[in-house]
Amino acid sequence: MQKNKAGVKKKTLSSKQTQRHVHEFEGSTKLAEQGADRHNHRFAGVTGQAIRQGSSHVHEIDLTKTDFLNHFHNLRRIRTGPAIPVGNGKHVHFVTGQTTLNDGHVHQFNFATLIDAPLV
Repeated sequence: MQKNKAGVKKKTLSSKQTQRHVHEFEGSTKLAEQGADRHNHRFAGVTGQAIRQGSSHVHEIDLTKTDFLNHFHNLRRIRTGPAIPVGNGKHVHFVTGQTTLNDGHVHQFNFATLIDAPLV
């Protein structure tokens, strides 16, 4: 551990603990329910670090909540698909799944993560 100018201990990573990249994401669920109760939700967050899988990698989304419309849902334990190249050495991931059950229903969703380190 190192201390910064304020004397606060700062955790440093050893060579075996190399931090891997993450992706931001945002999206909307698909519509659920019928009639006046028909609605969807929005959500946003950051994935976990890259997890090697074969010749590619995936990311996990441990827990993200949707916005609140008299109730909310969780996106919990979601795993992205493998990296999808988008040019210039960059990539995104496709994600599909279902929210947790709340207010008697679930929502399906699918989205692509944002590009990793877009300015680098």
